[in-house]
Amino acid sequence: MTNQQILSWLLEGDVSIQYQVYRDLLGEERPDLRKSIAEEGWGQAFLSRQLANGYWGRSFYQPKWISTHYTLLDLRNLELPPGNHQVDRAINRALDREKGADGGIKVHAASSTITQSDVCVNGMFLNYACHFKAPEKQLESVVDFILSQKMKDGGFNCRFNRSGARHSSLHSTLSVAEGIRSYYLNGYQYRLSELLETEQSSQEFMLLHQLYISDRTGEIIKKDFLRLTYPCRWKYDILRALDYLHWAELKYDLRMYAAIQVLLKKRKKDGRWNMQAKYSGLTHFDMEEAGQPSRWNTLRALRVLKHFQNLKFP
Repeated sequence: MTNQQILSWLLEGDVSIQYQVYRDLLGEERPDLRKSIAEEGWGQAFLSRQLANGYWGRSFYQPKWISTHYTLLDLRNLELPPGNHQVDRAINRALDREKGADGGIKVHAASSTITQSDVCVNGMFLNYACHFKAPEKQLESVVDFILSQKMKDGGFNCRFNRSGARHSSLHSTLSVAEGIRSYYLNGYQYRLSELLETEQSSQEFMLLHQLYISDRTGEIIKKDFLRLTYPCRWKYDILRALDYLHWAELKYDLRMYAAIQVLLKKRKKDGRWNMQAKYSGLTHFDMEEAGQPSRWNTLRALRVLKHFQNLKFP
């Protein structure tokens, strides 16, 4: 398929895909399409599953992947615009009811054994809460908690405050970096300089590992990091990392080379990328089918290549 044929195929997809194709590949802002995300397709399907109490699933974080937390993350990644009253209600309820003594959003608010907040979850929360314009004052304790969890190697690990982890995790580090990027782009100011310094150290931690390679052994850290799937949930992979680095407007770095080569090798002969796998667990519905051509992966891969390799589109 030519680039034009791939674009046509992408534009046959959900309105959220259409909007991001115009914005990210064709350089055209389409507010009409963005408005429609809440009114049709995947966006409307997620919103229609909200319960009378303002949450999705049984609680804020249970069960995966139909909980309030992951539904809000899905809606953020669809680029649902801010100002949606259903989303605002859910975020405000979480800010009112789900904070722990450490100021962070707790994963298991009802648990008597887990008292610490999870920095990975709080990074994701910051991402969508800022995208949907949550009140800055309400986010201050979340920011304080996240900054308190920064590790000496520049990244984050959700087990740092639970079991004393000594080395950062790519999973947690990427989730926090995404949250900080959303915070910055949406104009928040509280402790901003510290957050941007932290985002930079998180980027350096990922690049030190060439996005998937151990800096100590030179081996692949985890083969799942090379598996392209969507939604990513909390899980790290090279496409999610490269997409974030594009979002953060980093210039090409030689330490991205190996990951980009893996991405290129995964491209099918027709120019598209497959959905390689699906994470197990309950879902509201499946946006795409594992083993089939994926608009999500193709869109994300093409905008990464446009940014880092100057890939041109008609």
